[in-house]
Amino acid sequence: MKVVAFNGSPRKEGNTYHAIKILAEQLEKENIEVEIVHIGNKNIRGCTACNSCFKTRDERCIIDDDVNEWIQKMKEADGIIFGSPVHFSDISAEMKAFLDRAIYVGSANNSLYRHKVGVGVTAVRRSGGIPAYNQLNNYIGYSEMIMPTSNYWNVIYGRAPGEALKDDEGTQIMRILGKNMAWLLKIIEFGEGKIEKPEVEKKVYTNFIR
Repeated sequence: MKVVAFNGSPRKEGNTYHAIKILAEQLEKENIEVEIVHIGNKNIRGCTACNSCFKTRDERCIIDDDVNEWIQKMKEADGIIFGSPVHFSDISAEMKAFLDRAIYVGSANNSLYRHKVGVGVTAVRRSGGIPAYNQLNNYIGYSEMIMPTSNYWNVIYGRAPGEALKDDEGTQIMRILGKNMAWLLKIIEFGEGKIEKPEVEKKVYTNFIR
């Protein structure tokens, strides 16, 4: 089994990375491969709402950059981790631009990430960790991913790179999350071919204009 983790921090080895790493160590103990992709230092253009992905349905965004490679990594993985620092009580701009496009492409292509195990984690200096964590969960829920939990919300605290490792509760949250993610991945693998999956329903779109 394989998990791909996306680090949305501009700092390659800042506190977001350390949160992901704690989680990854638990997965690796269960012989689950983890790849960490640093996206926070990339110049990622946001979604232009062109809807080309719904016309082509080729699992690609019309903006031809690294996002298309990352979409394929998500498609091939059994589990996905989204890690972001907190900027003004929100996820990083790079993470949002990536998710807006990648998740939309997934929706356009028959729910590409459906039933994968997905988790979001955030690293914050003081406040805003939970709103950012909730925003990551919006993408996970929209994609019909399955989300494991920890013993608290997936937020770790620290300012300077590595400072989050001093957050005893935060490190425990990530550690337990990693264990629960590994457990859920194994349950899904065990049930593959034994329990029938619910069929994919075509998305119904409505608005509130009369």
